[in-house]
Amino acid sequence: MALSIPEYPSLDGTALAELVRSRALSPAELLAAAWDRVEQLNPQLNAVCWQDRELGEAAAAQVDPNAAFAGVPFLLKDGGASATGLRLTFGSRSARDYRPAQDGELTRRYRRAGLVIFGRTTSPEYGINVTCEGPLYAGPTRNPWSLAHSAGGSSSGAAAAVAAGIVPMAHGSDGGGSLRIPASCCGLFTLKVTRARLPHGPGYGESWSGMATSHVITRSVRDCARALDATHGPDVGAPYVAPAPRMSFAAALNQAPMPLRIGFTLKSPDGRPIHQDCVGAVLLAAKACESLGHIVTPAKDLDLDLDFELLARTMRELVCANTACEVDGMADMLRVPASPAQFEEATWTAAEIGRAMSASDYLNALHRMHRLGRRIAACVEAFDLMLTPTLAEPPTLLGRFEMNRDYVAHRTATLAFAPFTPLANVSGQPAMSVPLAWNDEGLPIGVQFIGRYGDEVSLLQLATQLERVLPWSARRPPLAFDSCGTSSRLTSQP
Repeated sequence: MALSIPEYPSLDGTALAELVRSRALSPAELLAAAWDRVEQLNPQLNAVCWQDRELGEAAAAQVDPNAAFAGVPFLLKDGGASATGLRLTFGSRSARDYRPAQDGELTRRYRRAGLVIFGRTTSPEYGINVTCEGPLYAGPTRNPWSLAHSAGGSSSGAAAAVAAGIVPMAHGSDGGGSLRIPASCCGLFTLKVTRARLPHGPGYGESWSGMATSHVITRSVRDCARALDATHGPDVGAPYVAPAPRMSFAAALNQAPMPLRIGFTLKSPDGRPIHQDCVGAVLLAAKACESLGHIVTPAKDLDLDLDFELLARTMRELVCANTACEVDGMADMLRVPASPAQFEEATWTAAEIGRAMSASDYLNALHRMHRLGRRIAACVEAFDLMLTPTLAEPPTLLGRFEMNRDYVAHRTATLAFAPFTPLANVSGQPAMSVPLAWNDEGLPIGVQFIGRYGDEVSLLQLATQLERVLPWSARRPPLAFDSCGTSSRLTSQP
């Protein structure tokens, strides 16, 4: 057979791996297709950075054809997941020459799953923005649905690359919404997993004081579930572990959940109004869930009796402490003193706030986070799942959230854009963003479901049902096809 370039972005990772297993295509041919799309689309999107074809070809040559994602091209976020020899800068000019000497445990698991890593995707400096527009990448990362709009963040390039069909899925991380925000902006599916579900080793035991975790942004639910099967579980010496899943995540997709009690809210936890496009998306999701036999009721107490200003301050302190540690740790490793000229203002001022904190200041913030997390978890426990908007408004235009101001002012602005996503980071619960709606401008509008601690299965089962009744995978930005002709082909092996 021959797989033309327009067909490549139409297939998810599971389907592409099946072509490799059946020997219809080779990993090298899939890598060539992905590389072709980088060359065609990345000049417009600025989503892929530090691509290395030689490393990719070496990885493709070692693929186990029986692996879950045998030969599937894959990109790591430029903000974690160490990979031997592949540049890792955390979106910062201060680390532009850093190349890890070894794979992290998560990267090892990606490789065992057959994924072919050939580059990284753009991310704002040290992951502290909801968009990627910093100076390191010589321009912003653009949304494939509208080049004037942001792709979201901080897993910005990951979402843009998947939406444009450069790769069927990509690695990202989420410490306050950094998977769910870009997935919502780019019309994709993602799952922020339970705290400690995925490994952080060998260098770390947790990320952002337990608020952050990694996973993938995908077009299909099955790719998300299969990737989680391939990567979940503690690594040696992990300081704490997530509850064991009750079944394989991929196998769970073959079972419909029992009728779920789903609470929904149209009230933002910060008290600000929600854009009508986002209200409409939640109501659409609620109606779809009811049609599937689930019990959907308003969650009148989702304000949690929560002091949102306290939550914002607590997260801000923890992020600043972690940013100071990361900035200074990188400077020590590279033996180049950190200076304001190397950083964007929001990053540098965040690090300064973190450096000024005492050990007791940090621990007080950590304890506050845990108390707030318990309150959030108790609210969700009243239901099986909680339904909210992913964002308080549609994707934003580029330029709005540039990091040329102090971190406190910057974070106050970005938190108003994404007030719902941090709830699950504080509580450690799993949460997914599902692309069920598009507004009149043709921009995607995601909805968020938060699950009980350790229960990704219910979320994935519901997502599979929603994918069936409100399918989204056929909706692709025109850019994903407009730039690709039919002359470039992957040819089958003889």
